[in-house]
Amino acid sequence: MRRRDFLGAVAAAAALAPTSALATPSPTPPQSRGPFYPDRLPLDRDNDLVRVEGQPGPAKGEITELTGRVLDSAGEPLSGALVEIWQCDANGRYLHRLDSGARLRDPGFQGYGRFETDRDGGYRFRTIKPVPYPGRAPHIHFAVRAPGHRPLVTQMYVEGAPENAGDWLLNAVEDPGARASLIVPFRPSRAPVTMWSARFDLVLPAA
Repeated sequence: MRRRDFLGAVAAAAALAPTSALATPSPTPPQSRGPFYPDRLPLDRDNDLVRVEGQPGPAKGEITELTGRVLDSAGEPLSGALVEIWQCDANGRYLHRLDSGARLRDPGFQGYGRFETDRDGGYRFRTIKPVPYPGRAPHIHFAVRAPGHRPLVTQMYVEGAPENAGDWLLNAVEDPGARASLIVPFRPSRAPVTMWSARFDLVLPAA
């Protein structure tokens, strides 16, 4: 898929399948922001993290289409919510000056992206399937802000990742149902080039 085609396809987010219906969905559990929220936002900060302007090729890793909806505590969609994501690259490196070491950062991976939800609360990113690094299971960080609601910072995990069992932050969520809501299946994608698709719905608490 060409970059402009993907970015132009965000209007189709309204066609996302409806979220599993609960009359009063539970708010998404908050998680730590972590030490590696980018300390310098990239000039390229759109919703396609696998293509960086000026780089000759795409990001290393398994390309994933990540979609979902932002909802309020009554299950109603929140349009105009700002969704930010950030994660390490395929080498386990974040877009942060304090994340250093022998591992080289992938210049083809944006590391950060943002998207404003559509009228149905939908968002869409193209990124890579997250990878583990020492001490942590594979995860993607989320920060969501919407008028009239408390900001949410959380993390999304990969269903079936063996590192989940030993991840201290994931397992700090004591309620099994709440913990399970942060763990998302990655399913094979039928889209060209894209290897996986994943869906993560977020429920914001009221202000």
